[in-house]
Amino acid sequence: MEEPVLLAQVRGVGKYFKLGRHTIRAVDDVTFDVRAGETIGLVGESGCGKSTLARLMVQLHTVTFGHIFFEGVDLTRLGGEQLRKTRRGLQMIFQDPYSSLDPRMTVGDIIAEPLLNFPGVHREEREHRVLELLQDVGLSPRARNRYPHEFSSGQRQRVGIARALALRPRLIVCDEPLSALDVSVQAQIINLIQDIKVRFGLTLVFIAHDLSVIRHISDRVMVMYLGKIVEVGDCEEVFRRPRHPYTQALLRSVPIADPDPEVQRGVVPMAGETPSAISPPRGCHFHPRCPEARAPGICSEMEPALEGKGASSFVACHFAPKDST
Repeated sequence: MEEPVLLAQVRGVGKYFKLGRHTIRAVDDVTFDVRAGETIGLVGESGCGKSTLARLMVQLHTVTFGHIFFEGVDLTRLGGEQLRKTRRGLQMIFQDPYSSLDPRMTVGDIIAEPLLNFPGVHREEREHRVLELLQDVGLSPRARNRYPHEFSSGQRQRVGIARALALRPRLIVCDEPLSALDVSVQAQIINLIQDIKVRFGLTLVFIAHDLSVIRHISDRVMVMYLGKIVEVGDCEEVFRRPRHPYTQALLRSVPIADPDPEVQRGVVPMAGETPSAISPPRGCHFHPRCPEARAPGICSEMEPALEGKGASSFVACHFAPKDST
């Protein structure tokens, strides 16, 4: 079997924010690979650092430490013109389709704007490309002369997707692109994203709260807790056999659309509150909420490394089960 081509590599990345005398550890020593052609899903509770990690990948935030490679180029060492050129292959779809679009610009100008940043794309070519992209995302050519406020939230997200496609990127980071949409529209947008992934040969990093969406769209899954990746694995393997207690708790807390009270008793809310990223717990960050933690013991004293527990599973837990041999 051929080795997968690595499109992006995140190596020991951290992002700390100063808040007065305190430091918020939004992303803390994260390492993972993104393989060409895959969709890797990123899931975790609100405030765990998912969106910060997304912005680090496209260099909207600068890293506090660590390195991010895209097609072998270290983005953290680039700036100015070099970074701008590299960003042609790396784009983002934002969470809020309204605040991410300039309300003073027409849809046509919004989609064409990335093309203006690079020489050699003539006006006629830009016009043709805008009409082509509108069609690709299911909007009428007449939309090009309208403004964002004239569209529904789902249509605005389609505009955001068209803009992300304008430079023909190879990797798109999707930062919770469904969370600001009505439930009735979410399925349409997820189907559109899957369709353009296949048609344009894209690689996706897809962030979502909804575990059913993650399972539907992802090839691999990363689970994030309080700035750290605690589990990585093939999607179906993670959902069938979650190894980290936090992943298990996430899956147990998913609401089930079944009126049977016996079924509902199987839904267990996540215990406790997420600790502050200003002063995370010593040892394993999850140990104050973990039913498997040994206290006092290794869980509260030593931070677990993200280690292989099977053919394709990596877990940061001192007591995670391994595959039997």
